[in-house]
Amino acid sequence: MGIDKESDIAADLQIGPTTLGMVRLYIEAQGMELPLDFDPDEAEEIAEEIMAAAQTARAARDGSSGGSPKRKPRR
Repeated sequence: MGIDKESDIAADLQIGPTTLGMVRLYIEAQGMELPLDFDPDEAEEIAEEIMAAAQTARAARDGSSGGSPKRKPRR
């Protein structure tokens, strides 16, 4: 399945800090649990990528031709 393909799978997403100083994305779908832990710097990079994707999706939805948003290079 690609990133641009629709899916009928529903999932729950929880995001929060762990007691070990990590940021956890916890995904639960169809009886499967997937905890993903990231250090705070990685979590901030993911948040920036989500914001950039939201901006691009909003522009596509609204028919804007604002181009791609500026993204920080990955480390």
